[in-house]
Amino acid sequence: MSAVRWLRAAALAICALAESFSLAATAAPADLHAYAREAFGAGVELREHKTDEGVVIEAWRGGAYAGLAFSTWDLIKSVGYSGQPIEIWATLDPEMVVHSARLIRQTEPLLVIGLRPEQLEELVDAQSGLDIRTLKRVVAVDGKKVVDRISGATISSNVLRDSVIRSARKAARIAGRLGGRSRLLRDRYVQADWRTLSASGAIVERKILASEMTLGATPQQAGGQELLDVFVSLATPAGIGVNLLGRKHYEQLVSTSGPDDDLVMIGANGLLSIKGPAWRQSGVFERLAIVQDALTIRLTKNMYRTFDKIEAEYAPGLRERALFVVPRASGFDSTKPWRLQVLAVRNAADGSESAQAFEVPYAPLADYIAQPQQDAGIAEGEPLWRRAWIERRYEVAALLVMLGALVLILLFQDQLAARRNLYTTTRIVFMAATLGFIGLFARAQLSVVHVVTFAHALRTDFQWSFFLLDPLIFLLWGFVAVAMLFWGRGVFCGWLCPFGALQELLNEAARRLRLPQFEVPWPLHERLWIIKYLVFIGIFSLSLNDMKTAFVAAEAEPFKTTVALHFQREWPFVVFALALLAAGLFVRRFYCRYLCPLGAALAIPARLRMFEWLKRRPQCGRECRQCAVHCPVGAIYPSGAISPNECVYCLNCQSLYHDPNVCLGLKARAARQAARDQMAKGGANAG
Repeated sequence: MSAVRWLRAAALAICALAESFSLAATAAPADLHAYAREAFGAGVELREHKTDEGVVIEAWRGGAYAGLAFSTWDLIKSVGYSGQPIEIWATLDPEMVVHSARLIRQTEPLLVIGLRPEQLEELVDAQSGLDIRTLKRVVAVDGKKVVDRISGATISSNVLRDSVIRSARKAARIAGRLGGRSRLLRDRYVQADWRTLSASGAIVERKILASEMTLGATPQQAGGQELLDVFVSLATPAGIGVNLLGRKHYEQLVSTSGPDDDLVMIGANGLLSIKGPAWRQSGVFERLAIVQDALTIRLTKNMYRTFDKIEAEYAPGLRERALFVVPRASGFDSTKPWRLQVLAVRNAADGSESAQAFEVPYAPLADYIAQPQQDAGIAEGEPLWRRAWIERRYEVAALLVMLGALVLILLFQDQLAARRNLYTTTRIVFMAATLGFIGLFARAQLSVVHVVTFAHALRTDFQWSFFLLDPLIFLLWGFVAVAMLFWGRGVFCGWLCPFGALQELLNEAARRLRLPQFEVPWPLHERLWIIKYLVFIGIFSLSLNDMKTAFVAAEAEPFKTTVALHFQREWPFVVFALALLAAGLFVRRFYCRYLCPLGAALAIPARLRMFEWLKRRPQCGRECRQCAVHCPVGAIYPSGAISPNECVYCLNCQSLYHDPNVCLGLKARAARQAARDQMAKGGANAG
């Protein structure tokens, strides 16, 4: 139990250290509304589109549309490699170009495995200037707009870019700014009378009885008396407006209104007034308002138009009539349901006034709405994972060549190991390629983060598309999985791990410089193996409770500092990595032996391999310990047996196995052969 407590304390200490030296992200605004005001500047008017698909905020300045603000998580539930949330707040300008973007939260290991916090923020900010229709970047140069190709060969930029593009397109469609918006068929006309229009729903009637108005009424007054009979109609389509107003009046109204403005006709009979007397002085019809979702539009004197009578046959006589031109800038969408809010005002018995609000729901007729269609101008592009493979096709080809060469090495290991000089040269060249190409150039270092992420994905929403995002990582893990069945976990650790290659090359240089080498006594060496297993178990245990803490604890791996970030990190991480490399100068593969959690994770299923291709002799361990002495990770027991959990499959022991100048078994065989030859020669001379 004490070991568990120690492990947890150590993990939390690593987390605290990592977080204390991580650069704090830019303080986020309080909410999306605040971000929209910050992005579009002071003086903007914000209008909210709240739907089942999410919330989109429309910004207007001086009556002109200024853009949209949205959250990627709210609209598309944007996630990353492991299914962890990624939330970006972004804005879109009227030209369908991303205006700004800011990272709000993320716990996705794939995004941070090779990036510093400020680099991640820069990647998010770099989404600005992206045209969501053409998928090309618009860059301002000397006041002119030029089209620049989108650079994005990293997984992080692809994930972020995809989240912003998909959510921006959805936001634009919700707001009716990009393809997919329902369109009102304004010119469609069919002659109809009042009864036909009422039966179809083009005209909606709402009777307000005295019994409904409870405020300010006495029991004697409350009854079935009709206070108001309200009629509402959307007169924008010609099939409604021409029949109600007459063609001449309708066309006159349309010609003097904006192309996207709407006409709303309101009429009423009854004891009460829907207009009231105050609008002439205040300029606002305080008793009338249009409500649509969270939007409330106050009807004003500037929107008011008069007309003499209803032209439709069978129309009732209306005591009050009003026609309002509702501008598109108000945010009103005539293709969606809305409500007319009527404030009924009456005098109470004591002479005071009482008011109560009533609503008249209105749904536009389907016959006058064109169904949304996909905008033909949108370039949908490849799926994100496929785009990543295309962008990195040359790196994929190079890695496949390396893996093919490694397969040949493993299949013909006896022939290679028997030629010690060729083996040594091949080994050094391959280590240099692993460090240079897989590590420093492609930054395809496998990590315990991938193991934890995969295990977590199996427990949640597993999708192969997440794991295809990085083609090199996917290929390496696929190769390692297959190689473990045939040769064990050592194929990765000994041949494909960039940090392991770095340790080995540095130690080789140290040996040539005659730096002293230390051999850890076997009893202590064997017990130190436990550390890496405890580190892995600790990280995995933390991931079951809190993935973020587990990812921070994974800083026990120096891979991010050395391979991914090339030592461009805060000094404690650099010191930690350098200390491990320094230890490796004197103890071969020090980190691999005792501390690597990834090696521990791969060692657990190591005994599942199907074949045992590493050869031993009867003298191994009993009479000869040359292989054990020269093993770079001390994976050979005093008995001469090789530990599959610790072996990195470097083939050094096989090279010694085939070396007649080193292997005691071969020396004994040579001595026996020499003795037989001598005896044969002596017998021949005697004859």
